[in-house]
Amino acid sequence: MTSPAPVVLVFLDSAFPDGRLADASKPQLLVTDQGATRGDGIFETMLAVDGSVRKIQAHLDRLTGSADALDLAIPSEEEWRRAIATALSEHRAQHQPASGSDDELVVKLVVTRGAEGASVPTSWVQVSPVGAAGRRQREAGIDVILLDRGYDSDVAERAPWLLLGAKTLSYAVNMAALRHAHKQGADDVIFISSDGRVLEGPTSTVLMAHVEMSDDGTSVKRLITPQLDSGILAGTSQGALFAAAKAAGWELGYGPLEPQDLLDADAVWLISSVRMLAPVNRIDGTEVGTPSLQKELTAELNELFAGIG
Repeated sequence: MTSPAPVVLVFLDSAFPDGRLADASKPQLLVTDQGATRGDGIFETMLAVDGSVRKIQAHLDRLTGSADALDLAIPSEEEWRRAIATALSEHRAQHQPASGSDDELVVKLVVTRGAEGASVPTSWVQVSPVGAAGRRQREAGIDVILLDRGYDSDVAERAPWLLLGAKTLSYAVNMAALRHAHKQGADDVIFISSDGRVLEGPTSTVLMAHVEMSDDGTSVKRLITPQLDSGILAGTSQGALFAAAKAAGWELGYGPLEPQDLLDADAVWLISSVRMLAPVNRIDGTEVGTPSLQKELTAELNELFAGIG
């Protein structure tokens, strides 16, 4: 039997300016907490490399946006930063990585509406190692299937109470989609709207690339992602990579995309903060892109992504 991954837990508590350490191996939430009973809350998941959290401001900004969408009061940015620092410091003290090893940690911020009748939310930071599956998928790539999400691409504007642009704790559908994919022999999912538009993955953003030759014989590389107004979550990794790619001379594009666009692309990826760039090898069993070109583009984008703070 494998031992559980080492986890450090820090609750944001007004009585503890830098956060209150808690034992992650013991129960911490009340059974009436609305995060557990209703999935009423929000979260962010970040990657820390060698003790430094990547894109921390973008994640804190998105956490605030999600909180606004849910009318949820959350701790201040400074309180989050202090609690994150406490959790990372404690994890390093308890689980010092071996010399020369990669020090990659998952940093998760969670806020629930709190227990029934509570006047303040329940908020905590959780730090744990990056799983082996995510690392493996960065290198080997993934097979995905397309699944109907059941909404059309205009629903986010018509029905903002669906919270499609917020990162909420209500992830049961996303996890069910991943389990369905695994039963089909695939690794992941790309959601499609009921009117045939490419949306996102359950835990990731879709990217695709085209490479063309210009009239002067130079190559033109274009990086494309679905439109945000189609009801998808704004990806912090996608936004940061787009900025870096633009500075490196790539052209950028934003949908609308249809499934055939993915099949016609030179390369397709799912990108997220912890797994980072996962090349898509097959969609519904059909090979995607050109393997040699995909490998070349993935290496270039990984280098750009590695330079993002």
